Amino acid sequence: DIRHPEELSLLRKPRDPSKKKKKKLDDQCEDDAFELEGPLITPGSGNIYSSPGLYSKTMTPTYDAHDGSPLSPTSAWFGDSALSEGNPGILAVSQPVTSPESLAKMYKPQALLDKAKINQGWLDSSRSLMEQEVKENEALLLRFKYYSFFDLNPKYDAIRINQLYEQSKWAILLEEIECTEEEMMMFAALQYHINKLSVMSSENHLNNSDKEVDEVDAALSDLEITLEGGKTSTILGDITSIPELADYIKVFKPKKLTLKGYKPYWCTFKDTSISCYKSKEESNGTPAHQMNLRGCEVTPDVNISGQKFNIKLLIPVAEGMNEIWLRCDNETQYASWMAACRLASKGKTMADSSYGMEVQNILSFLKMQHLNPDPQLIPEQITTDINPECLVSPRYLKKYKNKQVRARPL
Repeated sequence: DIRHPEELSLLRKPRDPSKKKKKKLDDQCEDDAFELEGPLITPGSGNIYSSPGLYSKTMTPTYDAHDGSPLSPTSAWFGDSALSEGNPGILAVSQPVTSPESLAKMYKPQALLDKAKINQGWLDSSRSLMEQEVKENEALLLRFKYYSFFDLNPKYDAIRINQLYEQSKWAILLEEIECTEEEMMMFAALQYHINKLSVMSSENHLNNSDKEVDEVDAALSDLEITLEGGKTSTILGDITSIPELADYIKVFKPKKLTLKGYKPYWCTFKDTSISCYKSKEESNGTPAHQMNLRGCEVTPDVNISGQKFNIKLLIPVAEGMNEIWLRCDNETQYASWMAACRLASKGKTMADSSYGMEVQNILSFLKMQHLNPDPQLIPEQITTDINPECLVSPRYLKKYKNKQVRARPL
C-alpha cells in the first residue's frame, strides 16, 4: 500500500494535436511510449487491461492461489504482472530511460497552452469515471497532483519516493515543467548516480540479504530470551548512557579581518554541546570554548579530491549568530561529528536511534562523491556510457554539445 494516497489523482493521457491525421500509426507509437513512460502503477508484465470490462455488470470473485483469500477486483486489471502476485516492490525500483528513440516518440508540450491542456486533464475524484466520460481501455495516468507532501520515511515510503522521483524525471525530460539550467544539470547528476548506485545496491543486496536484521526485531528477540532466563547472543546496550565523541578537531572562527587559521583543539561532544580544550590532558578542567548547538544551522563543506571535510556552524547567541568552522581529518571522523551536529541542532543527542542511520547516510553520500572525480580526469569510456538525451531535456541538448553535457553530471 502507498501511504497518503490522497496525494495522488488520475490524469488523462495527453494527446499530440499535431498527429490526429495519422491516428492509427500514432496510437501504436503512443502505446509503445506509454509503456515506457507509463502511469505511476506500472505492471512488470502482462496486459494492464486484462479485465473483462471497466464497467462490467457482473463481478466474479477471484481468490489468491496461495492462501485462498479473496482478491480485490482491481487485481484483475494487472493480469499476470508481479503486482497481482503480491509483489508491489517492483514499483520501488527505478528504471533508466531505454533509448533516445523511444523518448522521441513521446508527446512534449511546445507552448504554455499545451501545458495548460495537460493540467486540464485532471479527473474529479468526487465523480465516477463513467460520469467523466472515461471510455473502456482508455489510458489514465496516476500522478501526484500537488507538490506538497506529507512526511517521507525511507523505511515505509520506498515506493512513494521512487514514484515521486520518476514523475519528476519524466516531467523534466518531456519539458512539462520549467526549470533552470542549474536545476536541470543537478537532476541529471542525480539520475546518473541513482542509476549507478541502483546497480551497486542490487549487487550488495544479494551478498548481504542474509545479514540484514532489523535492530528492533533483534532487540525484542534478545529481550524475550532474557526474560526467559537465557543468555542473549548479543549484549544489550546501556540505554541510560548517552554516547560521546572525543577527538582532535581543528576549529576556526572566521572574521572579516583576521590572518589566523584553523587551530587544533581536543573537542568533546556531550549531549548537544561541544567543549574545546587546548589538549587532551586538560579535558578534565575548564574548556577554552564551549558551544551549545541546539537550534544552530549546520552546513557541510566537503571536497573529496582535496580531502577537505569541514562543518560550518551558525550558532545563535545573544548578539546574533556566531559562525564556527570545524575541520575533520577523514571521512569517518567527519561522518560521526556531522551526524552528531545535525541531531544536536534539532535538540537530539547521539542516544537517538537515528544517529547510526545518519552516520551511514553521510558515509554513503561521501562514497557517491568518490564516483564523481574531476571532469578533466574522467576517462573517455565513462563519458561515452552516458546518454545525454536521457538525462536532460531537448532544449538544453540544442544549447550544448553532447560532450559538454556528458561531463556536467560527473
